[in-house]
Amino acid sequence: MRRAGENTRSAHLPGEGFADAVAALEGAAKPDDVAGQAFASGEAALAVVLMTFLRGGTHVVAPTNAPGVLGNVLPRFGVSADFVDFGDLERVRQAVRPTTKIIFVPTLSEPGMTVADIRSLYRIARQAGALLVVDSTLATPIVCRPLEHGADLVLHSGALLGGCAGGVVVGRPDLVSRLRQIGADLGAGLCCDEVPRLRDGLHTLPLRIRRMCSTAMVFAAALARHPGVRKVGYPGLPDHPGHQLARQQFDSGPEGTRFGPCVSVTPVDPGLVGALTLIKEGPPGGACTRATVLGDEVRFTMGLEDAEDLIADVNRALDALSR
Repeated sequence: MRRAGENTRSAHLPGEGFADAVAALEGAAKPDDVAGQAFASGEAALAVVLMTFLRGGTHVVAPTNAPGVLGNVLPRFGVSADFVDFGDLERVRQAVRPTTKIIFVPTLSEPGMTVADIRSLYRIARQAGALLVVDSTLATPIVCRPLEHGADLVLHSGALLGGCAGGVVVGRPDLVSRLRQIGADLGAGLCCDEVPRLRDGLHTLPLRIRRMCSTAMVFAAALARHPGVRKVGYPGLPDHPGHQLARQQFDSGPEGTRFGPCVSVTPVDPGLVGALTLIKEGPPGGACTRATVLGDEVRFTMGLEDAEDLIADVNRALDALSR
């Protein structure tokens, strides 16, 4: 989206149509305009946001499993960070300082698929004079639209949107416009080859995410009953700490509330992923279910397979490990 006075030669980044489409999805119920900007990856999108709105001496509140740019890169430039469990709002309040400029939180995160209370975090951010930046990669706009709950900026990686590399930031036009020049200066623009895949992915996104959420609900309920599993984290389960909050914040359709396409499983035996046959280890994205090891947990990001086949694969692996 070009604006008067903007140096379009130096600040133009590919993927304008894709970014505008994501902005339309995220801002579907917003009365105000929503703008978007595409980047090379989700990590690049976050780096540009942080480098645009932070300076030496400022501070950010981030999740305990935050990307490395927060813990490894920004401290070299005088930016400090506190890493907290966003399931504990009091801890978030205690972490805020007079120099806090950004509160960065995922919609869904480990441990246990924690659900961020975006409205409460909005109030904390406003009181501190900070921006609320939400990573909604694991939710997508089909599950939750954080801008409607008070977020200033929302970012996604391209994993679930199109099953490929890419990232996007959407939000208030005055904020998004400030990202363009920094993104161009850093060479963080989206690869032109990925643009068609990402745009095509958006056409099928509602169908894919609805299917994945339905599969995740069945998958989580089945694994919660297996003796080889210590814990299952999925907001759709009634005993999940964020179940009621998810029902308030997340979208619903004829199939009921969509609680997200990811299930966190803590197996008794840490060798679970290596014993799987159908489900492969790897980052989320595409039509196939992927397993990602995160400490003691395994995050299963659903694909388009039948739930029964996925459950059978995990049950078979768990039974083999228990022998």
